[in-house]
Amino acid sequence: MAELRFDGRVAIVTGAGQGLGRQHALELAARGAKVVVNDLGGSLHGSGSSAGPAAAVVEEIKKNGGEAVASTDNVATPEGAEAIVRTALDVFGKVDIVVNNAGILRDKSFKNMVPEEFDQVLAVHLRGSFLVTHAAWPHLREQAYGRVVMTTSPAGLFGNFGQANYSSAKMGLVGLTKTLAAEGAKYNIKVNAIAPIAWTRMTEELFPPEYKEKLSVELVTPVVAWLAHETNASTGETYSVGGGRVARVFVAEGPGFTKQGGLSVEDVRDNWQQINEVEPYLLAKDIGEQTMAVFNAIN
Repeated sequence: MAELRFDGRVAIVTGAGQGLGRQHALELAARGAKVVVNDLGGSLHGSGSSAGPAAAVVEEIKKNGGEAVASTDNVATPEGAEAIVRTALDVFGKVDIVVNNAGILRDKSFKNMVPEEFDQVLAVHLRGSFLVTHAAWPHLREQAYGRVVMTTSPAGLFGNFGQANYSSAKMGLVGLTKTLAAEGAKYNIKVNAIAPIAWTRMTEELFPPEYKEKLSVELVTPVVAWLAHETNASTGETYSVGGGRVARVFVAEGPGFTKQGGLSVEDVRDNWQQINEVEPYLLAKDIGEQTMAVFNAIN
């Protein structure tokens, strides 16, 4: 099989100064893409800023014969998001790929979390992904081509203690992914999400040391590169990826229980086991298909 190349493509990768984002940027550049390496250069908790991380990745890409430009703009502000996309347009003439990877942590139990800590995490993960994609969207539509990759998390898909803010943001990205996939379909814009499990500065305190190599970021990036490639036809999907394992994660609906002519609290209680059955499940391709299942049941 031929090598998958990105020659002539322009990619934006946010949070690309370290970890997963850095590896995504390096891989896309190595395969021919021109890359905007965006990173505010702040701490894991979002404080401070530095041009160093983004500049270092750009230098590495250029050293390896690739083309890249650094951006230290803030994904969490409309002005910052517009500036990131403007950098791609001004330097490389267009934008084809957006990889939303920027993120911060403010972990605390729900009891101890204050609204500011909730808002700050959503601002980067969810709002930041919205803003950067929104800034790029008119250009993707106009050229009738685009690939967008969101970064969700197992914490969002399955929940995690002490991460109410992070989990909310990450599950929000799944909904954003599905909706943008629907809106982008007629313009050949494919939008998908990954839920990575990897050894990064965000997770290094969670995994045993022996998993540092087994959960290398290099084992996540190939999925991002595939989802960003022009030959990928999948859209609206979420994939769990880590350690060389890749799996589709999906939202499905069980067969449920239907009572025509009225439903009481007692009906719910008495049929609770059937309500919670998972098979046979419905994997609806869109809200219309899911709603039709309700219509069919009540008619």
